Amino acid sequence: MAWHRMGLAALFALATPLAAQPLAAQTIRAEQLPASFKADLDAQYDQVIADLIRITETPAPPFKEAARAALFAQMLRDSGLTDVTIDEEGNVLALRPGLENGPVFVVSAHLDTVFPEGTPITVTREGERLLAPGIGDDSLGLASMLAWVRALEQRKITTRQAILFVATVGEEGPGDLRGVRHLFTKGAWQGRIGAFMSIDGTDAGRVVHAAVGSRRYRLVFKGPGGHSYGAFGIVNPMAAMAEAVRGIYAIQAPDEPKTTYSASVVSGGTSVNSIPAEVALEIDMRSGDAALLRDLETEVLAAAEAGVASENAARSQRAGVVSLVAELTGDRPGGVTPPDHPLIRNALAASEAAGFRARIDDSSTDSNIPMSLGIPALTIGSGAGGGRTHSLDEFLNIERERFVAGLSVGLTVILAQTGAHSP
Repeated sequence: MAWHRMGLAALFALATPLAAQPLAAQTIRAEQLPASFKADLDAQYDQVIADLIRITETPAPPFKEAARAALFAQMLRDSGLTDVTIDEEGNVLALRPGLENGPVFVVSAHLDTVFPEGTPITVTREGERLLAPGIGDDSLGLASMLAWVRALEQRKITTRQAILFVATVGEEGPGDLRGVRHLFTKGAWQGRIGAFMSIDGTDAGRVVHAAVGSRRYRLVFKGPGGHSYGAFGIVNPMAAMAEAVRGIYAIQAPDEPKTTYSASVVSGGTSVNSIPAEVALEIDMRSGDAALLRDLETEVLAAAEAGVASENAARSQRAGVVSLVAELTGDRPGGVTPPDHPLIRNALAASEAAGFRARIDDSSTDSNIPMSLGIPALTIGSGAGGGRTHSLDEFLNIERERFVAGLSVGLTVILAQTGAHSP
């Protein structure tokens, strides 16, 4: 996304708390976290590492996040919060009241991982790294939230705006943002959220202010099926699918704004000596431009239909024809929070002050939902970096000084946005 050549210095000069008036003469500002808070986070380092391991080793596969939700709810209570609940969708909600009865500021991370049930998950340490599936995406976000809660509680920090800490379900792939979607459209806090910050990822310099929209389909190709030898010559849904993939990959997607598609998963068939009666292809399409995404969707579906028509014309229909069922499996809306919004300016200022290369970016995260509704939102990382996300050898860097600096970014944004002051 374009930054319109706006320099960091100009952004920092504009950074202001979200609250209209300061609570005290010395309001905490995004560009300078008080040294006492940095010391608090440093003192929590060993606890955060222990939390990371405990959370990561509690499985949370897609649609089965309940065990981790129950654990995290108790960890929030142990950190000092009392108003902790789990809603009907499975999200963990913890309210920290403010001085004013207005819209809340949501601080969120997601519970689920991409890894299927039964995936062995044991955290190992190699020097200044922790390795385990999901440790950075998003156990780190959850552990960071706990550190911030403890820092606020231990110092008895008061804020003008109430803070709602949320651990969501269904952020990854097939979950289709079901947790955050419920929070904003059906849950008890619908219409009561003023701004939203998601903690997701290991780069504390990356400030996601624009939501990449996505549409996902399961394209099911159906045919009569039959014996590979005895029925040879009849239409084959596998061939229709192959022609559909060829047609899809002939589509020219624009480079700017970045628009993409991927034929990702194939399933179906009965045996090696059977013409399949059904095969399925899963497709992912993404763009930051809603109109381009709609155009791409139209082209992809047309290519699938063309593949079916081609196969029906190429082989015998004596036993039946090939047909297509297009099932929409994912719909993530796009949106944007302007780069000059105070929420974005505060995050950039906090990141730069902590020593990171602050910059804005776009992505698909829990922030898609509030952005699509016009509610100010962003997603930032935490910690000291990592890599191999969504793989079995995912890792997290935990060098102490850099890790604590990364933790400080999210806490600084919370304090600046909610009008915080200490007694």
